[in-house]
Amino acid sequence: MSPTDPMQDSDGLDAGGGQQAVDRIRIVLCRPNHPGNIGSAARAMKNMGLAELRLVAPLRYPAPEARWMAVGADDVLDAAQIHERLDEALEGCVHAFALSARPREWSPEVLNAREAAGLALRRSGEGTVAFVFGNEVAGLTNEEMFACQTLVHIPANPAYTSLNLAQAVQVVAYELRMAADASVPAARHERAATHQDREGLYRHLEEAGVASGFFDPADPKRLPDRWRRLFGRIELEREEVNILRGLLRALMKRR
Repeated sequence: MSPTDPMQDSDGLDAGGGQQAVDRIRIVLCRPNHPGNIGSAARAMKNMGLAELRLVAPLRYPAPEARWMAVGADDVLDAAQIHERLDEALEGCVHAFALSARPREWSPEVLNAREAAGLALRRSGEGTVAFVFGNEVAGLTNEEMFACQTLVHIPANPAYTSLNLAQAVQVVAYELRMAADASVPAARHERAATHQDREGLYRHLEEAGVASGFFDPADPKRLPDRWRRLFGRIELEREEVNILRGLLRALMKRR
Protein backbone atom coordinates (compact mmCIF):
# COMPACT_ATOMS: atom_id res chain seq x y z
CA MET A 1 0.00 0.00 0.00
CA SER A 2 1.46 3.36 -0.96
CA PRO A 3 2.02 6.22 1.53
CA THR A 4 -0.74 8.20 -0.18
CA ASP A 5 -3.30 5.39 -0.08
CA PRO A 6 -6.48 6.84 1.52
CA MET A 7 -7.09 3.61 3.41
CA GLN A 8 -3.97 4.11 5.49
CA ASP A 9 -3.40 6.91 8.00
CA SER A 10 -0.15 8.78 8.62
CA ASP A 11 0.82 6.40 11.43
CA GLY A 12 0.79 3.38 9.15
CA LEU A 13 -2.34 1.83 10.65
CA ASP A 14 -5.19 0.64 8.46
CA ALA A 15 -7.94 3.23 8.76
CA GLY A 16 -10.73 1.92 10.92
CA GLY A 17 -8.72 -1.19 11.80
CA GLY A 18 -5.60 -1.15 13.94
CA GLN A 19 -6.29 2.25 15.52
CA GLN A 20 -9.87 1.23 16.34
CA ALA A 21 -8.45 -1.78 18.16
CA VAL A 22 -6.03 0.43 20.11
CA ASP A 23 -8.90 2.78 20.96
CA ARG A 24 -10.53 -0.07 22.87
CA ILE A 25 -7.52 -0.50 25.20
CA ARG A 26 -7.86 0.96 28.72
CA ILE A 27 -4.88 1.68 30.98
CA VAL A 28 -5.66 1.40 34.71
CA LEU A 29 -3.27 2.64 37.41
CA CYS A 30 -4.06 1.27 40.88
CA ARG A 31 -3.21 3.46 43.87
CA PRO A 32 -0.37 5.42 42.19
CA ASN A 33 1.76 7.25 44.76
CA HIS A 34 3.39 9.96 42.67
CA PRO A 35 1.44 12.23 40.33
CA GLY A 36 4.55 12.56 38.14
CA ASN A 37 4.19 8.90 37.23
CA ILE A 38 0.58 9.52 36.22
CA GLY A 39 1.70 12.29 33.85
CA SER A 40 4.55 10.20 32.45
CA ALA A 41 2.15 7.29 31.88
CA ALA A 42 -0.21 9.62 30.01
CA ARG A 43 2.68 10.76 27.81
CA ALA A 44 3.67 7.13 27.12
CA MET A 45 0.08 6.35 26.17
CA LYS A 46 -0.25 9.28 23.78
CA ASN A 47 3.07 8.40 22.12
CA MET A 48 1.56 5.05 21.13
CA GLY A 49 -1.98 6.19 20.32
CA LEU A 50 -3.70 5.12 23.56
CA ALA A 51 -6.20 7.53 25.10
CA GLU A 52 -8.27 5.88 27.86
CA LEU A 53 -6.75 6.26 31.33
CA ARG A 54 -8.40 5.22 34.60
CA LEU A 55 -6.98 5.95 38.08
CA VAL A 56 -7.94 3.91 41.14
CA ALA A 57 -7.55 5.72 44.48
CA PRO A 58 -4.53 7.86 43.51
CA LEU A 59 -2.65 9.18 46.55
CA ARG A 60 -2.46 12.73 45.17
CA TYR A 61 -4.28 13.80 42.04
CA PRO A 62 -4.94 16.22 40.40
CA ALA A 63 -1.49 17.70 40.92
CA PRO A 64 0.79 20.02 38.93
CA GLU A 65 3.50 17.34 38.73
CA ALA A 66 1.23 15.27 36.51
CA ARG A 67 0.91 18.17 34.04
CA TRP A 68 4.64 18.80 34.07
CA MET A 69 5.45 15.18 33.20
CA ALA A 70 2.64 14.74 30.66
CA VAL A 71 4.47 17.09 28.20
CA GLY A 72 1.66 17.58 25.72
CA ALA A 73 -0.57 14.68 26.80
CA ASP A 74 -2.89 16.95 28.79
CA ASP A 75 -5.85 15.65 26.80
CA VAL A 76 -5.23 12.14 28.17
CA LEU A 77 -5.15 13.52 31.72
CA ASP A 78 -8.24 15.65 31.16
CA ALA A 79 -10.21 12.59 30.00
CA ALA A 80 -8.94 10.33 32.80
CA GLN A 81 -11.56 8.95 35.17
CA ILE A 82 -10.93 8.42 38.89
CA HIS A 83 -12.44 5.50 40.82
CA GLU A 84 -12.39 4.33 44.41
CA ARG A 85 -12.21 0.62 43.51
CA LEU A 86 -10.68 -1.44 40.73
CA ASP A 87 -14.04 -3.10 40.09
CA GLU A 88 -15.40 0.28 38.96
CA ALA A 89 -12.43 0.93 36.66
CA LEU A 90 -12.95 -2.45 34.93
CA GLU A 91 -16.65 -1.91 34.26
CA GLY A 92 -17.57 -3.04 30.76
CA CYS A 93 -14.24 -4.77 30.05
CA VAL A 94 -14.24 -8.15 28.31
CA HIS A 95 -10.68 -8.96 29.45
CA ALA A 96 -8.22 -7.53 31.97
CA PHE A 97 -4.44 -8.02 32.12
CA ALA A 98 -2.58 -7.55 35.42
CA LEU A 99 1.06 -6.41 35.34
CA SER A 100 3.48 -7.88 37.88
CA ALA A 101 7.28 -7.99 38.07
CA ARG A 102 7.35 -10.75 40.66
CA PRO A 103 6.27 -14.37 40.34
CA ARG A 104 3.21 -15.46 42.30
CA GLU A 105 2.60 -18.83 43.85
CA TRP A 106 -0.95 -18.59 42.53
CA SER A 107 -1.96 -16.42 39.63
CA PRO A 108 -4.01 -16.35 36.44
CA GLU A 109 -2.38 -17.50 33.22
CA VAL A 110 0.99 -15.77 32.71
CA LEU A 111 2.06 -14.20 29.39
CA ASN A 112 4.91 -11.92 28.44
CA ALA A 113 4.08 -8.39 27.30
CA ARG A 114 4.32 -9.21 23.59
CA GLU A 115 2.01 -12.23 23.84
CA ALA A 116 -0.41 -10.22 25.96
CA ALA A 117 -0.53 -7.40 23.40
CA GLY A 118 -1.51 -9.80 20.64
CA LEU A 119 -4.23 -11.39 22.76
CA ALA A 120 -5.48 -7.97 23.87
CA LEU A 121 -5.98 -6.78 20.30
CA ARG A 122 -7.79 -9.98 19.37
CA ARG A 123 -10.11 -9.58 22.33
CA SER A 124 -10.62 -5.87 21.62
CA GLY A 125 -12.71 -6.94 18.67
CA GLU A 126 -15.32 -7.94 21.29
CA GLY A 127 -15.10 -4.89 23.56
CA THR A 128 -12.87 -2.90 25.89
CA VAL A 129 -9.68 -4.52 27.21
CA ALA A 130 -7.78 -3.24 30.27
CA PHE A 131 -4.15 -3.37 31.37
CA VAL A 132 -3.91 -2.95 35.14
CA PHE A 133 -0.76 -1.58 36.80
CA GLY A 134 -0.11 -1.63 40.54
CA ASN A 135 1.24 0.76 43.10
CA GLU A 136 4.88 1.86 42.62
CA VAL A 137 6.00 0.34 45.93
CA ALA A 138 3.87 -2.75 46.51
CA GLY A 139 2.46 -3.55 43.07
CA LEU A 140 -0.92 -5.22 42.78
CA THR A 141 -2.59 -7.02 45.66
CA ASN A 142 -3.68 -10.61 45.14
CA GLU A 143 -7.29 -9.43 45.10
CA GLU A 144 -6.52 -6.92 42.33
CA MET A 145 -4.58 -9.55 40.40
CA PHE A 146 -7.44 -12.05 40.53
CA ALA A 147 -9.87 -9.41 39.28
CA CYS A 148 -8.00 -9.91 35.98
CA GLN A 149 -7.91 -12.94 33.69
CA THR A 150 -4.24 -12.83 32.67
CA LEU A 151 -0.99 -11.95 34.46
CA VAL A 152 1.58 -10.11 32.34
CA HIS A 153 5.33 -10.20 32.92
CA ILE A 154 7.84 -7.87 31.26
CA PRO A 155 11.10 -9.81 30.80
CA ALA A 156 13.98 -7.97 32.48
CA ASN A 157 17.34 -8.43 34.17
CA PRO A 158 16.72 -11.15 36.82
CA ALA A 159 18.89 -9.19 39.24
CA TYR A 160 16.82 -6.03 38.80
CA THR A 161 13.30 -6.66 37.51
CA SER A 162 11.51 -3.61 38.91
CA LEU A 163 10.45 -1.07 36.29
CA ASN A 164 9.22 2.43 36.98
CA LEU A 165 5.43 2.60 36.62
CA ALA A 166 5.52 4.86 33.56
CA GLN A 167 8.25 2.72 31.98
CA ALA A 168 6.05 -0.36 32.36
CA VAL A 169 3.15 1.50 30.72
CA GLN A 170 5.49 2.55 27.88
CA VAL A 171 6.61 -1.05 27.23
CA VAL A 172 3.03 -2.33 27.12
CA ALA A 173 1.87 0.60 24.98
CA TYR A 174 4.73 -0.04 22.53
CA GLU A 175 3.87 -3.73 22.23
CA LEU A 176 0.22 -2.85 21.64
CA ARG A 177 1.23 -0.41 18.92
CA MET A 178 3.43 -2.97 17.22
CA ALA A 179 0.70 -5.61 17.40
CA ALA A 180 -1.88 -3.16 16.02
CA ASP A 181 0.35 -2.36 13.06
CA ALA A 182 0.66 -6.06 12.28
CA SER A 183 -2.91 -7.24 12.66
CA VAL A 184 -6.53 -6.21 12.88
CA PRO A 185 -8.75 -8.34 15.15
CA ALA A 186 -11.87 -9.96 13.78
CA ALA A 187 -15.08 -9.25 15.66
CA ARG A 188 -16.98 -12.18 17.14
CA HIS A 189 -20.67 -12.68 16.54
CA GLU A 190 -21.48 -13.43 20.18
CA ARG A 191 -21.22 -10.81 22.91
CA ALA A 192 -18.21 -11.38 25.13
CA ALA A 193 -18.67 -11.64 28.88
CA THR A 194 -17.75 -8.43 30.69
CA HIS A 195 -15.94 -8.00 34.00
CA GLN A 196 -19.31 -7.62 35.72
CA ASP A 197 -20.59 -10.84 34.12
CA ARG A 198 -17.58 -12.78 35.42
CA GLU A 199 -17.81 -11.28 38.91
CA GLY A 200 -21.50 -12.18 39.04
CA LEU A 201 -20.63 -15.77 38.11
CA TYR A 202 -17.95 -15.94 40.83
CA ARG A 203 -20.40 -14.66 43.47
CA HIS A 204 -22.98 -17.17 42.28
CA LEU A 205 -20.46 -20.03 42.49
CA GLU A 206 -19.63 -19.01 46.04
CA GLU A 207 -23.31 -18.86 47.02
CA ALA A 208 -23.96 -22.28 45.49
CA GLY A 209 -20.85 -23.70 47.11
CA VAL A 210 -21.89 -22.47 50.55
CA ALA A 211 -25.50 -23.64 50.11
CA SER A 212 -24.37 -27.14 49.09
CA GLY A 213 -21.74 -27.42 51.81
CA PHE A 214 -18.99 -27.80 49.21
CA PHE A 215 -17.41 -24.43 50.02
CA ASP A 216 -16.61 -23.25 53.55
CA PRO A 217 -15.79 -19.48 53.58
CA ALA A 218 -13.95 -19.98 56.89
CA ASP A 219 -11.60 -22.48 55.21
CA PRO A 220 -11.66 -21.58 51.48
CA LYS A 221 -8.57 -23.63 50.47
CA ARG A 222 -7.98 -21.22 47.54
CA LEU A 223 -11.17 -22.41 45.87
CA PRO A 224 -12.21 -18.88 44.74
CA ASP A 225 -8.74 -18.35 43.28
CA ARG A 226 -8.95 -21.69 41.47
CA TRP A 227 -12.23 -20.97 39.71
CA ARG A 228 -10.99 -17.51 38.76
CA ARG A 229 -7.94 -19.16 37.17
CA LEU A 230 -10.17 -21.71 35.46
CA PHE A 231 -12.58 -19.24 33.88
CA GLY A 232 -9.80 -16.69 33.31
CA ARG A 233 -8.31 -19.05 30.72
CA ILE A 234 -11.56 -19.09 28.76
CA GLU A 235 -12.87 -16.34 26.46
CA LEU A 236 -16.35 -16.55 27.95
CA GLU A 237 -19.38 -15.24 26.12
CA ARG A 238 -22.24 -13.59 27.99
CA GLU A 239 -24.65 -16.34 26.96
CA GLU A 240 -22.27 -18.96 28.39
CA VAL A 241 -22.17 -17.13 31.72
CA ASN A 242 -25.98 -16.99 31.71
CA ILE A 243 -26.15 -20.75 31.06
CA LEU A 244 -23.82 -21.50 33.97
CA ARG A 245 -25.70 -19.19 36.32
CA GLY A 246 -29.02 -20.67 35.18
CA LEU A 247 -27.70 -24.13 36.03
CA LEU A 248 -26.58 -22.93 39.46
CA ARG A 249 -29.99 -21.37 40.14
CA ALA A 250 -31.77 -24.57 39.13
CA LEU A 251 -29.53 -26.73 41.33
CA MET A 252 -29.93 -24.40 44.31
CA LYS A 253 -33.72 -24.29 43.86
CA ARG A 254 -33.93 -28.07 43.57
CA ARG A 255 -31.85 -28.50 46.68
